[in-house]
Amino acid sequence: MLNISQQNPSLNRPDDPFKAPRLQMMNQQIRSRNIVDPRVLNAIATIPRHQFVKPCLADLAYCDRPLPIGYGQTISQPYIVAYMTQAARITPEAIALEIGTGCGYQTALLGNLAKTVYSVERIPELAKQAHKTLHHLGYRHIHIKIGDGYQGWPSHAPYDAIIVTAAPKQIPKTLIEQLAMNGRLVIPVGDWRQTIWVITKTPTGIVKENTIPVQFVPMIETFRRSSHS
Repeated sequence: MLNISQQNPSLNRPDDPFKAPRLQMMNQQIRSRNIVDPRVLNAIATIPRHQFVKPCLADLAYCDRPLPIGYGQTISQPYIVAYMTQAARITPEAIALEIGTGCGYQTALLGNLAKTVYSVERIPELAKQAHKTLHHLGYRHIHIKIGDGYQGWPSHAPYDAIIVTAAPKQIPKTLIEQLAMNGRLVIPVGDWRQTIWVITKTPTGIVKENTIPVQFVPMIETFRRSSHS
């Protein structure tokens, strides 16, 4: 398990050359498309997305598009990241689980909003790079594990929010089981045609809401046990 344990107060440096395009992204791509949660908007306006992509792609980091991060994976379109985060309704006291750390950008958003974040990534190289970036930016209470996202992270369940950044063909029952009461699972589901589902665990049962169409990389089930726990 990779732990982020230091905090850097200079996340939003005044000399940041990407501050203007980041704010433009927030206003034109995010706020204008019905993302209204002020905590989500503040996180989008603060987090340096360009530091989560390859240096050669930094100038594209604030465009309204996904970008490759290696190993056949992508960093999602900023609007989709914001949409899923808002749909999860994360409170400052929330315990959040992310399936698919990737480059760590969605993880950083969760780190700005939740009390504690657990993230599972199946590709060791991506997990290590995300840990390095998040550590450099000074996040705390973030824990990354290399493992099978279909299994979640049961030892720290239940979770108030679970966000999945790859698309299974069906909603994994394991993740629903790891939700806290009134917790929300936000997950893209499908094969070629995918939509984001918002699953809420209530005292009277599971409530499922089918929302917007998306296109994510497939969620892959593995049976390799991680040495990090």
